[in-house]
Amino acid sequence: MTRLPLLRWLVRRLCTGVLVVWGAATVAFTALHMVPGDPVVVMLGGSTPSAEILAETRRELGYDRPVAVQYADYLGHLARGDLGQSFQLHQRVGEVIGSQLWPTVQLTVAGFTLALAGALVLAFAGTGHPVPRRISAGLELLMISAPGFWVGVLLLSVFSFRLGLFPVVSGTSPAGLVLPAVTLSLGLMGTFAQVMREGLDQVLTEPFVLSSRARGSTETTVRLRHALRHALLPVITLSGWVVGALLGGSVLVETIFSRQGIGRVMASAISGRDLPLVTGIAVVSAVVFTVVNIAVDLLYRVVDPRLRETAP
Repeated sequence: MTRLPLLRWLVRRLCTGVLVVWGAATVAFTALHMVPGDPVVVMLGGSTPSAEILAETRRELGYDRPVAVQYADYLGHLARGDLGQSFQLHQRVGEVIGSQLWPTVQLTVAGFTLALAGALVLAFAGTGHPVPRRISAGLELLMISAPGFWVGVLLLSVFSFRLGLFPVVSGTSPAGLVLPAVTLSLGLMGTFAQVMREGLDQVLTEPFVLSSRARGSTETTVRLRHALRHALLPVITLSGWVVGALLGGSVLVETIFSRQGIGRVMASAISGRDLPLVTGIAVVSAVVFTVVNIAVDLLYRVVDPRLRETAP
């Protein structure tokens, strides 16, 4: 009885995920053909090539065929895992993304872990005590309100240029990961802490918590063993959105700290109008977002057993 609804739910989510990726691919294809001016001229670097070169390039890229045929061919290449070739880097888009993906994964995981750990501290410190609660709420508001680029530049100026504690260029060292991860995590930390504290406040008034206290459990045991699990449910729900926030934030963070990664490549591709690379990253981001959201929903069912018997 448990496996069948879960299997149906998983099949539906996978089908929805395929539609999301197809939608992202379609938007990317449409954007490629809606760029002002001749897209072939854009791909050739914005120069003014001769009519012969334009015709030859258009024939090589398939732009001399009907749009419907181009779209079908585009989807066929995507189905085979072929994302095209970068005109700026003269490499296959899949190779470029593969070489830059790991630094972004490192930054994303570090930022998420730091945000969750800091949110736990703030939420627990601000639950049940008026003065720590006001301090915690003020810190959360400051974290959420502070612009990411300003935080990054401030951290870089103080801890790298003035104090010399961290490298100016992030690179691949563990020390170079600290400031980018802090910059990426602060806004999320404030959001997580607010959501988690509200969840703790609500759970701590539930009858099962009062029963646990009546049995002699300490306040720390009540919060860690009983309240925390339920307070994490809204945070898990937000985790799907967090992936998009982290991927979007990585563009800014990797640029500020001169760090390798998908975000910096995306910024360079946009400025250089490298359309195949931009669309390839968009499609891969849609795939990652879909997979992570399915994983988050599965985790939600692990944390809350009540959802295992029913499908949404």
